[in-house]
Parts: sequence; C-alpha cells; structure tokens
Amino acid sequence: MDWRDNLIKIEPYVAGEQPNKSDFIKLNANENPYPPSPEVLRAVREFDASVLKKYPSANAVPLVRAIAEREGLDPKCVFAGNGTDDVLSLCFRAFFNSGKPIIFPDITYSFNTVWCDILGIPYELIPVDDEFNIHPEDYARANGGVVIANPNAPTSIGRDLDFIRAILDKNRDVVVIVDEAYVDFGGTTSVPLLKEYDNLVVIRTFSKSRSMAGMRLGWAMGSPEAIAAIYATKDSMNSYPIDTIAQAAGVASVKDEEYFQATLKRVIATRDRLTKELRLMGFKLPDSQTNFVFASHPDISAVDIFNHLKTKDIYVRWFNKPRIDNYLRITVGTDEETDKLIDELKELMSEVGWSKREHALNSGWVNE
Repeated sequence: MDWRDNLIKIEPYVAGEQPNKSDFIKLNANENPYPPSPEVLRAVREFDASVLKKYPSANAVPLVRAIAEREGLDPKCVFAGNGTDDVLSLCFRAFFNSGKPIIFPDITYSFNTVWCDILGIPYELIPVDDEFNIHPEDYARANGGVVIANPNAPTSIGRDLDFIRAILDKNRDVVVIVDEAYVDFGGTTSVPLLKEYDNLVVIRTFSKSRSMAGMRLGWAMGSPEAIAAIYATKDSMNSYPIDTIAQAAGVASVKDEEYFQATLKRVIATRDRLTKELRLMGFKLPDSQTNFVFASHPDISAVDIFNHLKTKDIYVRWFNKPRIDNYLRITVGTDEETDKLIDELKELMSEVGWSKREHALNSGWVNE
C-alpha cells in the first residue's frame, strides 16, 4: 500500500492553451474582446479600500438585488457566486443526491463530468445527433437530474423556450439546470419559465457578455426553495462569499444596460461577418447564438488548421475528442483580430490549393 493509492483519480477539465507571452491573438477561451463597462472601471478606481478590513456581504446582497431587479425576480430567487463553475459545483452538490444518474449531452460543457467525478455523482451521456442537436425526447427517462447548456458549447447551437419546456415537462420530479453562459449573444433565456417550474434553475455568468472573466462572477436563478438549498450548500462546503470589490464591480456592470447592449451588438456583428467569410472558404458551421463559431473544413483537418494558426500567433480551440476532433471553436475577437484570422486562413487555403468559392455558394452555405 502506498500513499499515492489514495490520491484522487479524475480527468480534470482542460482549458484553452494560455501562451506565456503577450503578443498573440487569443481566440480560444470565449472571452469578450472588449473591456467591461466604464462604470465597472469607475467602481474599481473609486473603491474605498478601507472597507476591506471587514468581511464582504455574506450573500452578496447588493449584487443579488441588482440582478433580481434587472431580471424581474424576487431577491430570494437569486444566488451569486464566485464564477459559474463555483455556482455549478454548488448546484450539483445541492440537487443531485438521489443516487440516480444525472443526464446531459455527450457534447457539451466538459466540466459537468468533472464535478460528477469529484462529487461521486453517477451520470449518463445522451448523444446529440449528427448535426449536434439535442432532442427533448431523449431526456424522457428515469434520472437524478438534467443539465442542459442553451446555447450549447462548444457547438454554439441555441434552442427556443418550447425546447426547454419539453424537457421540463418530462422531468418534473428532478432539478433541471439550464446553463445560459452564452444566452446574451442571441439565445433564448429560460427565465420566463421560472414562474411555471419550481424545479428549474438557470445559470448565468459575467465572464462572457459582461467582459469580466477576470472577476469570477456567476449567478443562479430559481425558486426560493432551490436557491435556499444552494445557500445551505455554500455555507456548509465553501463559506467564502464574493469579495467586496467584485460585488461592487458586478453591480456597476448590471446597472449599465446601454453599454452592455452596445457591446453585444458589436460582437454579434463581427460573428456574423466571420461566419460568412468562413463559409465562403468552404467551412461548415452552424448558425451561432454565442460569441464563438464551431467550424469544420471538408478538405483540411482541424488540427492542421489549429497548428498553422499557432505558427501565426493566433490561438483557437481544438478538441482532441471523439465526434468533434475535426472542428475548431473560434472565439469572436475584435474586428482587427477577426480580419487577421480571416487573412491567415485565406493564405492557408491558397497554400493548399483550396480556392473553391463556388463550392460554398453551390452548397447552400452562403447566399449572395
């Protein structure tokens, strides 16, 4: 017997590569290319550091109230935590205790399996179809809970309220978590369904649409009973609340709706332009409702494109996993970054002799 025999044995979540340099284009982590609201910058600059001698609001009351007001909810229906991953981990611990396997798609946010392995929660993966669609009827089975990302990652596909309602109707006796990390970029939120389904929990983040990945802020919305269970779990497992500076920055972000909407429009416009250009180069990709695209080329492997772009100091995400190993997840950057990406891809296409613009047009992927 060796002490190493008792070490945890899990396959950890692997984030996108983080080069140890500054002069590169980073399109592999789905970060927002634009800075946070000027009100966030002001809140941080003008923050009274003398209050740091005291513990922060235990339940992030100012931030919870700001979120609840924006979403039209009672503050008892909102929980704020240290990033979406923290919120998800608490939800998994709070809700999935039946001993039955929870279910979620086989292609989705890969941290789900990590939490299950750490917490000893059994799970089953439900295959998406060949076009990466999730089918509600596949979730009409006995389970201990359901987790759906809508829009989904890394596929970028979003579905409407009827889709979520269909899953909820088949799973009234368990908690259904809907992860809406990317919903602001064109998806459909499930928040209106909270009035009808007390077993629904909706998760959101500040990391994507609000340009605050460095602050680690996320929140959950659900019935008062569900939110109370998350609080009880936090206070038992991880009593550390959101720090005071992050709470102030979060409130400032939530209250600046004008900047928020303007930034979303910029990202969406660039995403749509990138989508068109990729299709003209022969790439196949779904219509994205996120701040990234999920693209595959019929003649050039994803790993070759990935490695080529790295030589040009452009980092995108390649998953060495079954079913998606010939796809790239490409974050929407600034217009300048996107132009550089497009130029390098066109150069690669010319190097390998791929210049079939008509192929994209004739395939129906692009309309002129």
